[in-house]
Amino acid sequence: MEFDTGKIDDATLALLYLTLHDRTRAWKGHDWDTLDRLHDKGLIGNPAGKVKSVVFTDEGLTRAKEVFETMFAKKGA
Repeated sequence: MEFDTGKIDDATLALLYLTLHDRTRAWKGHDWDTLDRLHDKGLIGNPAGKVKSVVFTDEGLTRAKEVFETMFAKKGA
């Protein structure tokens, strides 16, 4: 089976938004290839390193919020 990495990236971005703390940081306990793609797209800072969180870029934070609301918000609430 072939995976749609765009959908995986969006889902991961939404889950990163779920763990948002300190205004722009999120826990990085996700697939490394996916985090690398999000970094390559300019949505998060470099995920490599000992720190257990990543920093959203301004664009990444905006996109993460949009995807999170699309995927997880209750309709009509």
